[in-house]
Amino acid sequence: MIRFYFHPTPNPAKVALFLEEAKLPYETVPVDTSKGVQHTPGFRAINPNGKVPAIVDTDGPGGRATRVFDSTAILIYLAEKTGTFLGRPEDRPELLSWLLFLASGLGPFSGQAVHFQHAAPAGSDYAVNRYRREAERHYQVLNDHLESRTFIVGETYTIADMSAWGWLDRASRVLKGADNPLGAYPNLKHLFDTIDARPAAARARDVGKEHPFKRINDDETKRALFPSNYPPAN
Repeated sequence: MIRFYFHPTPNPAKVALFLEEAKLPYETVPVDTSKGVQHTPGFRAINPNGKVPAIVDTDGPGGRATRVFDSTAILIYLAEKTGTFLGRPEDRPELLSWLLFLASGLGPFSGQAVHFQHAAPAGSDYAVNRYRREAERHYQVLNDHLESRTFIVGETYTIADMSAWGWLDRASRVLKGADNPLGAYPNLKHLFDTIDARPAAARARDVGKEHPFKRINDDETKRALFPSNYPPAN
């Protein structure tokens, strides 16, 4: 059984999509990051970095329970565990390259673009420009790679595509104000639409909907999400 520590944000969404595609038995464990649950000792024992997603596989290597944190690590672990969505062995270097491009580039720059355009105080024009332009640059790199391709690696649907889907789903927030945020990136739009039409994507969107996650952006939320912006409590 997989215990899936979840909040409805892009990185957990990738893992939700894999779990639904692979039809793995799992239990959703809500982590309300707006209330600071990610900072509790219980969750830090699962992910010392205090971020979602994370999983505990009760039937891990050697039959022992094991934790995995970071969405890309989880995708690789689960794909290897199930032997699915890894593509051809000869495409492994390409798969790892694009997974880490998404993990270290498109995802983080998208996240910072969202933060500085939607959450940061006014007056951060340099940061807004920096992260928005870098998010656009990463979009263009992947869009160019997808020319005449259906999927990111090889000819089959892999965890690289799932990883991209999680953040492309938030393109309207990354590219704030764009009427058609993926309009300038037709190959990205085709990839996103192809994945989003899969039945598992609809099921992944429903993960955690029964839990009343906090939606109010008050001071508690800001301190929970951005603790480094505040002095440590005495």
